[in-house]
Amino acid sequence: MRKAGRGILVCAALAAAAAGLRAQGAKPGRVWESRKSAWELLGPGQKDEVFKFADGYKSYLRVSRSAQTSTAEIERLAKAAGFSEFTDPSQVKPGARLIVDTHDRAVVLVVVGSDPIVSGSRLVGTHHDSPHIDLKARPIYTANGYTLFKTIYYGGIKKYQWANRPLALIGRIDTVDGKRVDVSIGLKDGDPVFVIPDNAPHSDNNEIRNRKSEEVFGGEELDPVAGSIPGNGSSVTAEVLAALTSKYGIREEDFVSSELQLVPAADPADVGLDRGLVGSFGQDDRLSSYCAARAVMDLKGTPKHTAMAYLSNFEEVGSTNNTGARSQFMTSTYARLVGAERGKAYSDLDLRQALRNAEVVSADTNDGINPIFPQTSEPSGAARLGYGAVIKKYGAGFDANSEYIAKIRGLLEKNKIAWQTQTPKVDGYSGGTIGGFLSMEEMEVIDMGVPLLSMHAPFEMSSKVDVWSFYRFMTVFLAS
Repeated sequence: MRKAGRGILVCAALAAAAAGLRAQGAKPGRVWESRKSAWELLGPGQKDEVFKFADGYKSYLRVSRSAQTSTAEIERLAKAAGFSEFTDPSQVKPGARLIVDTHDRAVVLVVVGSDPIVSGSRLVGTHHDSPHIDLKARPIYTANGYTLFKTIYYGGIKKYQWANRPLALIGRIDTVDGKRVDVSIGLKDGDPVFVIPDNAPHSDNNEIRNRKSEEVFGGEELDPVAGSIPGNGSSVTAEVLAALTSKYGIREEDFVSSELQLVPAADPADVGLDRGLVGSFGQDDRLSSYCAARAVMDLKGTPKHTAMAYLSNFEEVGSTNNTGARSQFMTSTYARLVGAERGKAYSDLDLRQALRNAEVVSADTNDGINPIFPQTSEPSGAARLGYGAVIKKYGAGFDANSEYIAKIRGLLEKNKIAWQTQTPKVDGYSGGTIGGFLSMEEMEVIDMGVPLLSMHAPFEMSSKVDVWSFYRFMTVFLAS
């Protein structure tokens, strides 16, 4: 009888759950198949908010073509929103809005909470570097009457995608006398651009035409034309060097101490007749970086927990160097903040406690199911453009703890923010975030993102409603 009684209770509970699903318009066992597009879930006036946020995002992308230019633009926006550079411990007071910069290539925005940082904080970690093409230390050479730049590509790219398109040259050159020279050629109207030339289809021979897609261009063939006119008694290369010297006051040896990148020259644009997608270079992962920075900047008043947006560098090549997430920059930032609060009583145990009590969203874009190549995704686990923010589930020990995932789900559902999940195809290729490096500090970390089409291409696509949904989630997470 007791077993029968329990069975009746279980059946009653299942019936109640089924009734709840029907009330929500979902069929039992088909929650994901019946999920609506985030566009269909928008309330009155929210579509206008989506498009307005996308306009700000495109403006940011237009000027933020590298980690350095992104850092500069984010700091400009932050200062306009009342943030100040963190230079003195006395600045760390509830409500303070601070900028922590390292080498102009990574940055943390901080809003100090009312509770001590050791008791908990909220951090969104992103990266704002993107795949591109770097110039080598001795980049200028002559080939068949042309002057070209010798390059080395950065991050995972399909090399053939970078040919036959206008490229801009951006970055900096540092000289031995301490001068910094900022370089930007190809982004302004009237600027020349640089192009990697392809072979004409009617002059291809079998050796080139029969290459596999990843071999259409080799790494040593990604060299754009830099000049073609010889001078009066001088070579084309001499003329290119003379033009650079005249414009920037540099010597050829100065390229050794330079960081110069070739990036697509095209501006961001709306995609589709309905303008539902943003098309742009660098959305992986300046998308998350912009959302995180805006979410911190848009916080109202003083949050309970200190809120931070961390924009790191070099993620596309393993988060290396002293501005990547493998460095101690983030940990040092926590140490400076906790030390300012604790004063002479500060100890390393305070820092360890602050890190252990931190709740983190490691934000990075991910591949969305492709309408032309759906076979590269597993349909039941793939994220789709237009269906909201993504909780990433990898398996193999890379997932957040289940209780933390449940907490994040609760924030999404309570605030009616569209969300979905992403699991890569088993035995297929996958991506990652900086979350692994943050979790090494005992932080509680979840990987989340927004799906893209044409990920890592020179022109990636995102859904405006997904970008807005991710921003909305970050605002409620940072305020939680």
